[in-house]
Amino acid sequence: MNTILKLAWTRFFPPAGWLGAYKREWLPSDAIAGITLAAYAIPVSLAYAALAGLPPQVGVYGYMLGGIGYALLGSSRQLAIGPTSAISLMIAATVGALAGGDALRYAQIASLAAFAVAVLCFIAWLFKLSVLVRLVSDSILVGFKAGAGLTIIMSQLPSLLGVAGGGHNFFDRAIKLGGQLGGIDPLVLAIGAVALLLLLLGERLLPGKPVGITIVALAIILATLLGLPALGVPVTGKIPEGLPALGIPTFGLLEFDDLFPLAAGCVLLAYIEGVSAARSFAAKHGYPLDVRQEFLGLGAANLAAALGHGYPVAGGLSQSAVNDSAGARTPLALVICSVALGLCLLFFTGLLTNLPKAVLAAIVFAAVYRLVDVRALLRMWQVSRIDFYAAAIALISVLLLGILQGILLASIASIFLLLARASRPNVAFLGRLPGSGRYSDSARHEGVEPLVGIIAFRPEASLLYINAETILETVLIALRGAPGVRLVACDLSASPYIDLAGARMLHDLHDELASRRVTFCIVGAHAQLRDLLRAEGLAAKTDSGQWLRSLDSLLSDDQASTAQRTA
Repeated sequence: MNTILKLAWTRFFPPAGWLGAYKREWLPSDAIAGITLAAYAIPVSLAYAALAGLPPQVGVYGYMLGGIGYALLGSSRQLAIGPTSAISLMIAATVGALAGGDALRYAQIASLAAFAVAVLCFIAWLFKLSVLVRLVSDSILVGFKAGAGLTIIMSQLPSLLGVAGGGHNFFDRAIKLGGQLGGIDPLVLAIGAVALLLLLLGERLLPGKPVGITIVALAIILATLLGLPALGVPVTGKIPEGLPALGIPTFGLLEFDDLFPLAAGCVLLAYIEGVSAARSFAAKHGYPLDVRQEFLGLGAANLAAALGHGYPVAGGLSQSAVNDSAGARTPLALVICSVALGLCLLFFTGLLTNLPKAVLAAIVFAAVYRLVDVRALLRMWQVSRIDFYAAAIALISVLLLGILQGILLASIASIFLLLARASRPNVAFLGRLPGSGRYSDSARHEGVEPLVGIIAFRPEASLLYINAETILETVLIALRGAPGVRLVACDLSASPYIDLAGARMLHDLHDELASRRVTFCIVGAHAQLRDLLRAEGLAAKTDSGQWLRSLDSLLSDDQASTAQRTA
């Protein structure tokens, strides 16, 4: 009993497991990883906070508090938590319209959204809703990420070019930016271009190194020495010192109908992105990942961020890769990162005053350009057009409607994609493989011997209400094209499940065949299928003793019977 309670406690509170097995030699690796992650997080969090339309320190709050929250309840040992580009843009696109131009209300709504994300994560954990997130296909995610990447890049181009920008979606921003190209500031463009070039070179030549913080430091030094703020180069300005004041978010700012879509979109995006990254690191290091527990880890991270007046956070592949490559062995690295960020907030924020905003835009560029995976889109076009169309729907919806509406539409599209695939299963019309008792799809294999006077078909899917009519029509079309048929055999060996509509389809097929004086047989039915077929009365229309038989056994007996009658 004590062992069971200990296992349950360890599963609910993962630190009870990894702290109990912690080895002293892991501490230097976790410490280095935590400090390296902090060095990565500072420029990225400043950039993402600007992308979200919030003060720069709010991004640091997300990394600092979110990391502590996840370390308490998350099951991944390398996943790093903080603001992400997609969620930051989602906040900017949604909260701005809800805040009505009030900066204080804007920040309060962003924190309330993080609190709502925490509540939804707890509800999702309670009701084991991790299975629902799997309905979002990989092809949908490829298109969604590409749309998000292009949208984010377009939103940062004005800061990189030194123009005002504006617009509500990708195309609107592109049109307005095109009209402002004559006002490009060459100095701002040069600063941003050099920073972006150095970031890309650093990523290629010095992977896993704190290139971002180094470029930020160099930019601040040069901006101070050359007096760039006086020359009109936009900079971050003074960042308040000190740790965030903890407090409960302000309630009553929004109606539930306004808050829920934003929070639900953040949960969906954060969970998918976080679990995808966490799974890759769990497989790499050989430990189990509890996908249900990840809801609690994500919820704890967002609750901590909300109490610190931050905005929704998530686990991301890029920051987690930095954490892993720097040697993180346990979530203690996140705690050390949070301590380092806290010290920065206490003593070093004054150093960030002259950081050019063009450098922050370049950091966002370097972080999100990989989201536009052209190779994956081209491969889908070559291999599976239906997956490509699903990705295209997600991409275009994000570009037209924005991140929040885009991910919700993409989720609906993934469900319809699943239904569309299930509604058109392959129905294999079988022939005998020469010299054997095996049968195969005549349309897929050459040299298959046709069955004279017999149609044997195998639905290669469960028989459900969404595909029953399609299967029936396919068989009847084959029947009309094959005169002289005396036997139709339905092989259910590839159908793991059948519902009432599927059983009704078999009834209808039997009745149609009976009107043509064609015998109908069912073979290869699994146990659950046989139970439902009996309950639906098919035993009165077909020989239930044949349901267990193989197709070869049935046709061998039929061949022998035919030969006997002929003799």
